[in-house]
Amino acid sequence: MANESVFGLFNGVKALWLRHGKYEAALLPGVGANLIAFRDIEAGYRMLREPAESEMESFLASPAVYGIPVLFPPNRYRDGKFEVAGIEYQLPVNEKATGNHLHGFFTDNEWEVVEHGANEEESFVVVTYKVDENDSIYKLLPHRFELRLRYSLSSNGLTQTSTVTNKGDKVLPCMLGFHTAFNAPFAQGGKREDVTARVTTGVRWELDGRMLPTGDTIPMTEAEAAMKSPEGGWPYAEALDNHYSAAPVDGRNFCEIVDHRIGVKLVYDAGLKYKQWMIWNNGASAGYFCPEPQINLVDAPNVDLPNETKGFITLQPGETWSETSRIYTESVLA
Repeated sequence: MANESVFGLFNGVKALWLRHGKYEAALLPGVGANLIAFRDIEAGYRMLREPAESEMESFLASPAVYGIPVLFPPNRYRDGKFEVAGIEYQLPVNEKATGNHLHGFFTDNEWEVVEHGANEEESFVVVTYKVDENDSIYKLLPHRFELRLRYSLSSNGLTQTSTVTNKGDKVLPCMLGFHTAFNAPFAQGGKREDVTARVTTGVRWELDGRMLPTGDTIPMTEAEAAMKSPEGGWPYAEALDNHYSAAPVDGRNFCEIVDHRIGVKLVYDAGLKYKQWMIWNNGASAGYFCPEPQINLVDAPNVDLPNETKGFITLQPGETWSETSRIYTESVLA
């Protein structure tokens, strides 16, 4: 298969397809720059949860549980309200069950493709979303800023570089995460019982009845502790919708999914700048789960903890935040 970066369709929706060696990936510029597919064509792996053609209507209505959706700000905020550097924010309450704002504004809007191409080393695409006074998001996040994503396929798998730049003259709260949805199993013919998962979680944050952190920690269950251990645990042992600090191991902050039937490990090296994890498995009811790396604690501006503890950062005018993540597979020795 030729290395290429070309426009096409994904189940009828405009997509930018990347192809390199045995890999292909599809990004949807008009649906929140969601990297909706990452596949190993030779092995028959589909690493990310993709919507089938019959699921496109429900995907477009709720795109946060397929592929790699962009969350800015990530997860929940009490009553949609918080204050940072003297600015009071009021985000829409879009989760009626909790009375919170959920998942930000970038999962279903159109991003600009500013560059794409292919060569012997990689196939790549760069997309941006720029917020200024002319954008509807500015009314809710009154800042001039830019989100930029660069995805590339190479012999090293899929690489994502995420960048947030403060283009304005006010302090910008930098709160970013990804609702990454992995198939587990990811191989054709696999079963849920074939897989184990490991995530480099630290402490489990206590969440109240509105799914917001209290600032305290609580003990992990046996199933959660197993997923933290070097051996990994079964990601469907119980329903998970839980929040954790990140605790890197050997300088890496990662999720690993091992398919023991085929002896292959799917690795998500999220990057050290993501200080928190959410793990969600849709009630342990399906063959996918979401290890969600995010910079900050859920509802961080409203939680009375040190900024370092809750991963809360701000960008000064002209300042940039950036991190690189990678998804790849490797053999597991018997």
